[in-house]
Amino acid sequence: MIVTTTPTVEGRPVQQYLGVVTGEVIVGANMFRDLFASIRDIVGGRSGSYEDVLARARMQALDEMKQFAAGMGGNAVVGVDLDYEVLGANGSMLMVSATGTAVVV
Repeated sequence: MIVTTTPTVEGRPVQQYLGVVTGEVIVGANMFRDLFASIRDIVGGRSGSYEDVLARARMQALDEMKQFAAGMGGNAVVGVDLDYEVLGANGSMLMVSATGTAVVV
């Protein structure tokens, strides 16, 4: 499955537009990960644990979007947009959503 942020796939004209597809993942923050991330903020450096969670959530959202596209008969998703949103009373959850247009190329 081809997934691209561009509106077309170079050299592969769109034969059919199938509709908008999305994939959404909500992950909760872990208390211990938050504690270690706070310590890293004080001493400097990157928070690898948060980066791992974010990467996994992004891949899951993209995979879900691709599954919906395949279910509609698509072999590509164009115009993909990734959005990140903090949710929950204390910002304790993160939502990653992937949206695009399922097409046949």
